[in-house]
Amino acid sequence: MEKIPLAVAIITKNEEENIRQCLQSIAFAAQIVLVDSGSTDTTLRIAAEFGCEIYSEAWRGFGPQKQLAIDKCHQPWILVLDADERIPPDTADIIKKIVTDSNVKEAGFSFPRKNYFQGRWIKHAGWWPDRIIRLFRKEAGRMTTAIVHESVEVQGTAGMLDVAIEHYTESRLSKNIQKIDKYSTLGAEAAFREGKSSSTFSAFMRAFFTFIQGYFLRGGIFDGMPGLTLAVTDSVNKFFKYAKLSELQKINRGGKQ
Repeated sequence: MEKIPLAVAIITKNEEENIRQCLQSIAFAAQIVLVDSGSTDTTLRIAAEFGCEIYSEAWRGFGPQKQLAIDKCHQPWILVLDADERIPPDTADIIKKIVTDSNVKEAGFSFPRKNYFQGRWIKHAGWWPDRIIRLFRKEAGRMTTAIVHESVEVQGTAGMLDVAIEHYTESRLSKNIQKIDKYSTLGAEAAFREGKSSSTFSAFMRAFFTFIQGYFLRGGIFDGMPGLTLAVTDSVNKFFKYAKLSELQKINRGGKQ
């Protein structure tokens, strides 16, 4: 396959179930940089099969970790991708045209993202079009420093593409519980550093309104049982984020946990 002047930046930890499909979808890129933070499964072996440049780095948070991968890219265009995401053929065709067209003036491009959960494309509750900037000129873009809910920022005009990135989010509830624990902790720590406050009661109220908003007001009810599951897990994540923030406040004041 002919390669194009594009580098893809990916971070991983134990992504053996996703990484092969991800890498297959970006085989047209001249460079694939993978920054790993301690995989113990076959992630790195699979990445090596695809000729990825593999680096091992201690975990620093999502934004800083992805920036590490970006810093190791040396192609004029960069695509940031998660291990559970894929580039469909029609999206790949557009990326190839952009990267090889000297008349393109934009500093970067955003994509809508198709999020799949339990085998279903989730179209409501803010899950579609879920537009994100992922493709940018090397000199014009970088990640925010957020340790969670990070994003790409570009200096200059960002074009809006109609072709999508596919995201196959974790569907197993046991894994989602682990994910909620991780993300709620990161979110609580970030909120604490920003000087925000919370209580167990306010955490409950935030979770309650998160469910009402996602399932009823934003149409999650129309996504069937997967939509209900997502509304519940989103509200649970919200509760634990702010309950953990309340816990951090008590610890900081020297009170009981």
